[in-house]
Amino acid sequence: MNALNSILIEGNVIANPKKRETPRGTTVCDFKIASSRFYRQDDITEEEKSVFDIESWAKLAESCAQNCTEGRGILVVGRLKQCEDGTIKVVAEHVEFKPQIKKSS
Repeated sequence: MNALNSILIEGNVIANPKKRETPRGTTVCDFKIASSRFYRQDDITEEEKSVFDIESWAKLAESCAQNCTEGRGILVVGRLKQCEDGTIKVVAEHVEFKPQIKKSS
């Protein structure tokens, strides 16, 4: 039986990305995004925030390294990967960058 391993997350980049290369020269880009959910409890609006570690590879990594600036909204489609230390990352397979709003000074 094949298992489905797919995730879609929309959020904001919370730190500038870290770009690196494997020993074979493949580009890897690591960054974090935060996604919030708002709900009402006893007439008070509460916020639940989740932070996700994202890893992208090759051409997508190059694009993420250039476009994933802190605060930018993005949508990530990927798969979950459990690391040797037990943490779980999202390996990006597709990333959409939301338009950046230019602040007028």
